[in-house]
Order: sequence, then structure tokens, then C-alpha cells
Amino acid sequence: MKNVRYTLVLLIAYAVTIHGNTHAQHKNLSFRGDLHFGVVLPEYSNFVYLVNKPVYSAEISVVKQSYGKNPWEKLYKYPEGGITLQYTTLGNKDVFGYEIGLFPYVQTPFIRKDKFVFYNQFGLGLGYATKKFDLENNFQNVSVGSHLNVHFNFKLGTKLKLGNTTWLNSGLSFTHYSNANMSEPNLGLNLATIYAGLIQTVRPVPEQINTPLQAHQSKHEFAFILAAGGKHTRALQSTVYFTSSASIEYKHHSFRKIHFGGGLDISYDSSTETEMSAPGKNDYKPVFDYRTGIHLSQELVYDRFSFILQEGFYLGLTDQVSKSPIYNRAILRWKFNPHWLVHVSMRSHLHILEYPELGFGYFFLKSRHEN
Repeated sequence: MKNVRYTLVLLIAYAVTIHGNTHAQHKNLSFRGDLHFGVVLPEYSNFVYLVNKPVYSAEISVVKQSYGKNPWEKLYKYPEGGITLQYTTLGNKDVFGYEIGLFPYVQTPFIRKDKFVFYNQFGLGLGYATKKFDLENNFQNVSVGSHLNVHFNFKLGTKLKLGNTTWLNSGLSFTHYSNANMSEPNLGLNLATIYAGLIQTVRPVPEQINTPLQAHQSKHEFAFILAAGGKHTRALQSTVYFTSSASIEYKHHSFRKIHFGGGLDISYDSSTETEMSAPGKNDYKPVFDYRTGIHLSQELVYDRFSFILQEGFYLGLTDQVSKSPIYNRAILRWKFNPHWLVHVSMRSHLHILEYPELGFGYFFLKSRHEN
């Protein structure tokens, strides 16, 4: 706990320095400091017995509050965005060490009042683990096989106004970090914590702009996407195997914020032969490198950015390694002009992460009134 307090002091000192340099320039900039207390979730019995202490965390965030410059800000009840630097203990400093995370986030209110806010927050970035698996020196740490990891954070919280520029912040937090199967082992760690802290604004946020919203028009969207990535096998190998996919997608813009649809997928996994060389697997055939399927899709939209969940079902060429009939993808997408998009996706089989991919695609919209 002493190290947590020391780290928080350094983070706050850094924030104060920035505060002095930006005070005159930003009217809607704030700084937030929080302390966390919690546990490592007992998901895997083969390492959770090593956890011998609670989890302590300290974090500092630089916050930018929206106030209605575009219609999307009003639609989402004036969300905030920011970036967080976090220091976290992991329940056993000798085996797991600690983690330093840096991640941007978006916070969206469920309820917004003058002196009270109830919100949810999503953050995704990078984390550095000071301890990782080592066959000779740290063989017990089967949770993380690399120093650099993906850091995911979700919060449910409240903000209570204490003064003109000060808020009390508190809530529940869930954190997952792993290396997205880019190195083995990769069980990852899941943390659940409660947190509390203070938010200090540099200057009061400008008065909210009540931008009128135009009537929503339903549209059809079609997209063609190519993606590529890489993965490790479950055999503690150092080789990164090439993966790729091609998708045809359709979505109906029934609502402004949420789009529903589906699509066709074909994917390629060059690690299949290695995976099927394990005892008890079927005889390998080159066609097993390929999988085909269909998916359902739900897309949460914020202007040109969106978060997509897909639930896929193998049809035709199935997964001969996991034997799972289904697959999943979580996607962060940016439409950077009227017809082209880029996204980062994570493919999984339910809670078992498989591999990340970077995708590029072409899309077009068609109004339901067009011929």
C-alpha cells in the first residue's frame, strides 16, 4: 500500500504541473485521482491459489468534458473522454509483480443531473507487467507470458458535486489484462475493485449547447472488409502464426445509436497444422486452415466511431481445432471518410481469446427510399 500511495503522489504532482501549464487554455479540462481496493477474481484454480493479498490501485486521469459542440454529444448526455495512468498490485508481488496501465476511455452517463451523475465507462489501452512467465525463474506465473499486454477496463460509477469545481467520484471497476494470445501462457488476470477519489476541474465547463437533432433516417449499409493478424499456439512456442479474414456485412440503421445486421465470413489460420499435431487430434488436411461462417452483429455508434459485437456460427468449413460451433468478435471501428473504414478486432470462442486483427474495408449506404 505504501508503494501505491507513493505512486499516486507522483501522478498528482505530474497533473498539477500540467494544470499550471494549461490553466489558461482549457475551459473544460479536469483531473481525476482515484484509489482502488479489491481482489483477483478466482477464474483459474491453477494460479489463483498464489494470490495472498488484496489488490490496491492508484490512478490519475486527464479528462475532457463535452458540452454539445455536435449533436452526438447531446444524444449521449454529454459524455467525457480522457486518458488514465494506473498503477496496480496483483495480489502477489513475487509471482505477478504489478502492472502500469495507460489507456484512453469514454464515459457515458445513464443519469445526468446538476449535482449527480451515474455513468458507465469503457477503457482500452496497454499495460506493462513487471513479472511474466519464465520457465526457470517464474514458472508459477501462468497468467501472463509477456511484459506488454492489452489493458481493458469497465466502470460503473457515480459523481457527486461538492463545490463549484470539485466532485466526489466512486464506483465499481472491472479490469482484464492479457496479451491477446501474442505470447504464451495467456490466461490473463481479472480484477474487481471498488474505488473512490476526487475530480478537480481547471475551470467550470461551459454551458451546455442544446443542439437540435435532425430526424433519423433509416438506411441500409453494406461493407466489404479484409483483415490480418497473428497468434501463438497453446504450446509455449515463440512462433507467431499468420491469420486473415474476409467479410461481407449488412446492417440496417434502424436507430441512430444502434445498428443491427449480419454477414458472411471466411477466415484463415496458419497455426492449424501445429495445433492438430497434439495427441488425440484428427489427421490434418490443408483445408482445415480455413473456416467459413455467418454472423449476427450489434453496433453501438458514436458519430464515425463504433463498437461492434458479433456472434458467429460455423457453416461449411468448421473449426477442427477447438471443435466449437460458434465464434465471436469484438470490434472497434472508425469510418475515416464516407466510404472507407479501419478497425481493430479480437476474435474469440466465448471467453477464450484467439487473436487480434487489423482490418480495412469499403462501405456504402443506401436510403430505403432509393431505387
